[in-house]
Parts: sequence; structure tokens; C-alpha cells
Amino acid sequence: MNKNFTFTIKNILLDENYQPSDNTRITTNFANLARGESRQQNLSNALKMIDNSFNALAYWDNPRGDRYSVELEIISVDMNIEGSDQTFPSIEVLKTNIVDHQTNERIEGIVGNNFSSYVRDYDFSVLLGEHNKGQSKFSIPDDFGVLHGNLFKHFVNSTIYKQHFNKSPVICLSVSDNKTYNRTQNQHPLLGFEYLPNESSLTEQYFKKMGLQVRYFMPPNSVAPLAFFFFGDLLNDYSNLELISTISTMETFQKIYRPEIYNANAVAGNCYQPNLKNLDHSLTQIVYDREERSMLAIKQGRFAEEHFIKPYQTMLEQWSANYAI
Repeated sequence: MNKNFTFTIKNILLDENYQPSDNTRITTNFANLARGESRQQNLSNALKMIDNSFNALAYWDNPRGDRYSVELEIISVDMNIEGSDQTFPSIEVLKTNIVDHQTNERIEGIVGNNFSSYVRDYDFSVLLGEHNKGQSKFSIPDDFGVLHGNLFKHFVNSTIYKQHFNKSPVICLSVSDNKTYNRTQNQHPLLGFEYLPNESSLTEQYFKKMGLQVRYFMPPNSVAPLAFFFFGDLLNDYSNLELISTISTMETFQKIYRPEIYNANAVAGNCYQPNLKNLDHSLTQIVYDREERSMLAIKQGRFAEEHFIKPYQTMLEQWSANYAI
């Protein structure tokens, strides 16, 4: 049954000249920045923020703070459905590459970072709403996220993934504004202090079905913890520069997208609850349409329903029920 899907990987450089393709989820952080009159300046400013953040963390043998720069590749994964000439845009992630200007070396970073998926849009923006329509109490379908999780694991364990990437993905997201996070005494030199949530979030549960575990760390120079989703051992499977590339990239996006949390003027304390209504924060000089982003998630969920979920529903259910790594 696992042979019903194969994957095609495409990559494109994310620089100030980037323009989203027709298949890119336009709610994706970097795609949203690349729209409108300020698109080129948005991208240029965001990339400079990433480089500055990287050099601030990679400070050793870097007295001028300009030794490194980060190159970003957008990795788009199309799913090929066996017996059909149709493909479906299944996953889009970012890959970091580090340029060491002192040694003229280009160092491979981490794949994952930002995570986009039409099927996830369907699950959260369409399926959940329909399941709870007319209900007095919110609930989650029993099989919520199972198909998406199996498709993701199938991709990560595929031959084509292993041909393109040396290590498992790491996905970095913001913390949840309806959870409380408590600082522990565990401190990593680059990831910073570890935080523990008071309870599991729906996002945690969803990503667990993708085979991913999660840890929360607040890196040095940061004001709030980030959620790191990963396979294996986050602290030992990746080099210092690899981890810094993910921290600098994703914290920059969060400062732009969620400045109330990640560009707040006060640092998270021992007991921290994120607040998206926090007025004590600074804005970046980057235009980002957060309201449009939320509205488009529903549209993209409907796209997945129309072009993937409904046409192949029976086959997808059978495949997922019999899926095994």
C-alpha cells in the first residue's frame, strides 16, 4: 500500500527577488512577505534580520559579527498519486544553508524550519469546523491528523528524502497563547532555557501523529520560548551552526508575524503565558498581513478538500488504515 504515493522535490532560493509560485500556500510566512508593493524590501529586511541574529549567536571567532550569512531554500514537495496523472502540492518547508565568509565554506543547515501543508489547512480550517458545527462543546474527531501524519512520515522515510537530506527535519513554531510555560533549570548554550507547558496543545497532538516530539527553549537574546518539533535527539543530533540557523530564521519570522510575543519589550519570566493582545511590543519595518493570512487558510483548506481529500477519499482511508513505517 505504501507504493501508492511517490514524491517530487523542487527547490528555489528565497532571496529578495523571490516570487511565490502558483502552488505555494500564500499563507506561508515567506510567501506573505513576498506580496504587495513592499515585497522586495520586506524580503531584504527579513533576510538581514536573520543574518544579524545568526551572527549574534555564533559570536565565537566572529569579532565583527559579520562572519556568516544564511541562505534559504524553499523545498516544495509534490505528491504523485499512483495510477493518476495528477499531482498534489503536499508539503513546503525551508532549508537553511550557512555561508562562512572567513573560510569561504558553504555549510548545510537544517531542513524543516517553517512548515506548510494544504492537508493541515483542511484539517484545522475545514474538518474541525464541520465536526463541531451545531455542537455545544468543542471536540476533536477520533482520526484527526492521522492521514496527514502518515503522509508526512511516509515522505520523511522515503528514498527521495534520504537522497536530498542528510538529517531528519526540525520544525520550529511559536508557543500557544492559551497555554502556560514554566522555565526549568535545564539550559543549553544555544537553545537557552527549557520551558515546560502546563498541558498538551492541539498542535502538539497533531505533530505527534507526524512522528514528531516537541521541546520548548528560549534562546539567548530572545524574549519568549520557541517550540521545536523533531525526531531523535534535538540537542545532540545537530551541530551548533545547524541549530543557530533554525533559531535565527524562525525567530525572525515570529518577530514579524507575532511581534506581541517575540518582539515584546519584556522577557518571558519563570512562569510565562503568551499574549497576542500584549501592547508592550515593538514592530519590525516589515509589512505582514496577518488578517489575510487567517482568511486564506480556509480557502486553502477547501482547495485540499476539492482536489485531494474528496476525489481520493476511499483510497486515502484504505492507505492510511494500512500504513506502517
